[in-house]
Amino acid sequence: MKTFIVCLSTIGILACGQPAAAVTLDFESLSDLETVTSQFAGLTFANTVALVSGAVGGSLNEIDFPPHSGVTVVADDSGAITITFDSPVASVSGFFTYSAALTLTAFDALLATVDTTTSAFGANTASGGDGGSSPNELLSVDAVSGITSLKIETADGGSVVLDDLTFVPLAVPEPRMLESLLCATAALLAVAARQRWARAV
Repeated sequence: MKTFIVCLSTIGILACGQPAAAVTLDFESLSDLETVTSQFAGLTFANTVALVSGAVGGSLNEIDFPPHSGVTVVADDSGAITITFDSPVASVSGFFTYSAALTLTAFDALLATVDTTTSAFGANTASGGDGGSSPNELLSVDAVSGITSLKIETADGGSVVLDDLTFVPLAVPEPRMLESLLCATAALLAVAARQRWARAV
């Protein structure tokens, strides 16, 4: 019985693999009013524009919509922001400032909703936000099955800016890990057969 437990533990450890490294986009490489589409490897934006702080000559009203870091954010442009990932991710998060209630909806490859979250306030801009709110609210969605697209939308056509988008790719076992897993499974089957033979004798 102890042998079974050891083998099962080994299989569990091998199957898990190392957690994937998080990727953060701070958008500092973008220019003011640049349409954001496929500038970043692994994902594609729609209805998205870059805004640089007015403090350095850009178009962003940084008084109401201050960046979380640096001087550049992305904002909605004629519709809800959508982000499509080339490969499924386990989670997505970011810092949001919004003038109307905000909803994040995550979808899988079949466009089924796998997670959703809403803002804590109806607005969190610096001068017009709800009492107790502050700009750059951290919001996130996650799904064990994987997220392939994300929709970011405000109620009543309100504005939203996003900074420091972070996503975590789904961990995929490396080929060596799969080989080790197969070896461990074979060892477990061999032990089971040997114990059956021992009981029969």
